[in-house]
Parts: sequence; structure tokens; C-alpha cells
Amino acid sequence: MTSELATFARACVLPSFTGAVAPDWVKRFVAEGGGGVMLFATNVPSRAELSSLCASLRAEGGDLLFAIDEEGGDVTRLEWRTGSSYPAGAALGAIDDTALTEAVATAIAAELGAVGVNWNLAPVADVNVPENPVIGARAFGDDAATVARHVAAFVRGTQAAGVAACAKHFPGHGATTQDSHLELPTVEGDVEAGLEPFRAAVAAGVRSIMTAHVRVPALGEEPATLNSRVLHDLLREELGFRGVIVGDALDMRAVAARAPAAELAVEALIAGCDGLIMGPALGEDDLAAICAALAVHVPEHRLEEAAGRMRELAAWVDPVTADADRSVGIDAARRALTSDGDTSFPDAPRVVELRATANIAAGEAEHSLGAVIVREGEVVPEADVFVVRDAHRHQWMRAAADVPGAVVIETGIPVWRPSAARGHIVTYGGSRASYDAVAELLA
Repeated sequence: MTSELATFARACVLPSFTGAVAPDWVKRFVAEGGGGVMLFATNVPSRAELSSLCASLRAEGGDLLFAIDEEGGDVTRLEWRTGSSYPAGAALGAIDDTALTEAVATAIAAELGAVGVNWNLAPVADVNVPENPVIGARAFGDDAATVARHVAAFVRGTQAAGVAACAKHFPGHGATTQDSHLELPTVEGDVEAGLEPFRAAVAAGVRSIMTAHVRVPALGEEPATLNSRVLHDLLREELGFRGVIVGDALDMRAVAARAPAAELAVEALIAGCDGLIMGPALGEDDLAAICAALAVHVPEHRLEEAAGRMRELAAWVDPVTADADRSVGIDAARRALTSDGDTSFPDAPRVVELRATANIAAGEAEHSLGAVIVREGEVVPEADVFVVRDAHRHQWMRAAADVPGAVVIETGIPVWRPSAARGHIVTYGGSRASYDAVAELLA
């Protein structure tokens, strides 16, 4: 293994770690040519500490990529304690004002640039189906043309602020009924049905596209992240994408159950990935094993090509320093809000939130509309307002919330509507901005 091959390998890997201070092994990785790092909520005790973290790592190396999932809505890392200042994709899709979506994306990118983050792993380009357990309100909707319009707008808004956008999860995680964090989902129906948003992202000049750990029966049995027919033939050749293909995290069970991380990394690069995300379950020893395996087992031309694309992306990013316009977030949340029936209260209502297990992408929300949070199997107290999430997927929520005299607030996808409750409010996502809009309405 030559030093050049080792350097190429390090350029392709994005390790993650816990806390606001980078451990020594991450600093060494960056100093020896590492391409960047993957950031999670654990790296953001505060914005000031995240900014200091990014600055400290940048001092160790040259052009670095700092990747993060800052979608707005339920998936936020900067505002994981309080909830996002920007609504979910479903809210933006429901409004269907692409100029607003573009403005929201620019504001989110400005928030990231202010703390030194230059690569947002957003927007979600999946076309959702009602039974999907992990996409839901993260998607702009269930209509491919609508999703495509807003994906393109989000890409334009993000990249206008000098932050790289990333359309995910190729070739589509929407038409699945399993969560790839937990198992290998299968794309149901024709894969072509989910490609329009990705075509729109490519046409908008998106700098990166993330793979899905999903099985596409028409294109083979292996997960898309490890499948050259998906990444090379379909994404590179048919869609004409020339930017960075980044694989979803290697520690997700959809692929982790298949082989050790180092073997997966080799398969992914050979299949067509350029960047590899090491999720929280992978550490220093895994990084060493992955880099060594890439340098030894990936053909040199493929490794050099992947490293070149990652370096080109790192050289391109240049976040603006303008302040974020947070007013677009609450404006969008208010416009997305819908209400039916009688939702008025002469006094402060008693609010109970019915909460299912959070999906891993979003994490357990710290913020809530309800003073009382109830989970399946627990006793549900009397309330004036019941807050639900994707109630169509949870019979116990429907039974508990649909009572005479109550108001039901749906914070997910409004597939189910109550028949006995006197009022119904839909937020299309669980951002803090959306909850603030509800509070205004109830007041």
C-alpha cells in the first residue's frame, strides 16, 4: 500500500465521533489527508461549541468537508434540543411555493455556514408512501412532480449560500415499508416512479447525492449502496450525474448485517460511491480498517477518481456569512397549518401528546406540544387536545385521540382524520416553528 493510495482512501471517508472536542485519532486523520467528518447532534451542545470544533479541525488540515443532516422539521442537529426553526419538507410541499422552499433552504444553509458547516445532507428527494416508517413528513409529498419541484428549489437555495446540497436517498427510499436503520427494505413498484426528483436535483446542479440502503429487485439483490447497476448504470450513465455519490452510514443494519464495515466500504467504492459515512457505532479501529481495505482492495483508478470528487467538492464549498432569515421558517409553518372544525378554547387547553418510538434519523424529540407525553400501553389521561404523529400507522393513537369534544393535532402525514373529535389541526411535521404556529392558533 503506497502513501498515495492511503491518502486517496482517507479522502473518501467521513468518520464521526461523540462530543464537541475532536479526539486525537480524528485530528490525526485530518492532518494525514482526511476528507472531512460527519456531524451528529452529540457534536452540538451549543452552536458556539460546534463552531469551535469545526475551526479546530480545519486548523489540522486543508479543505475539509463538514457534513450534517439539517433538513428542517423533525431532522435537525443544530436545534435538536428545541426543535427546528424551519418546517419539514411535507409542510413546504403542502404550501407548494418553490420560492418559499428556496428561501428556507438558503436560511438553513446560512445557519450552517455561521458555525463552519459546509455540506448539508438534504434535501430528502424520496416520494413518500403512507406506510413508510422513516421518511414520512421528511419528504415534500407523495407526488413525484411536487417533490421534484421542491427538491430543485431546496438545492438552489442551499448552494446559493455556498453550502453543498445532497439529494437523498437514491434511487428512492419512499416506496418502502421498512426502516433501513433496522433492516434491508425493498423498493415496492417500479423504481422509475421515484427518479423524477433526482433528475430534477441533477438538473439543478446538485453537488452530491446520497444512496439508500434499499434492495431494488429489478436491479439486483444487493443494497443500492453496493450495487453498480444502481450507482454507475442508473445514476452516472442514465441520469448523467457527475458529482459526489455518498453512501448512507455504514453502521445501519440494512448493510451492517451483511459484512464488516471495511468489506462494505470496499464494495461501496467499487460499486460507485465516492464518500463513505461512518456512523456513531464505528470508531478509531474501524477507520483504520476501512482506510487500509480501500487502499488495498479498490482499483487505483476508482480510488483516485472517488478521492478527486471529494476534494473537488471540498474546494467548491464556500459558505456565505450573511445572517439567516428565520422569519421564513415561521411564515412557512403558519402557511402550512390547516384546521377543520372547532379548534377554539376559552381557556388554556389540557394537551396530551401520544408518542410512538422515534425513528433513528430524527431521534427522540426534546420539545413537545404537550405537558404530558404518553406512549403505547400507558394510561391516557383526559385532555382537550391530543397530539399524534402519523396516526394512520398507530391504531392505539386513533383510539385514544378520537373522542367527542377533543381537538386532534396531527404532526405527521394526515392520512387519517378523526370522526368523533370536534376539531382537527395538521402541521405536516414536528418542528418548533410548526408548534409555535399551533400555539398561536390555539391562543
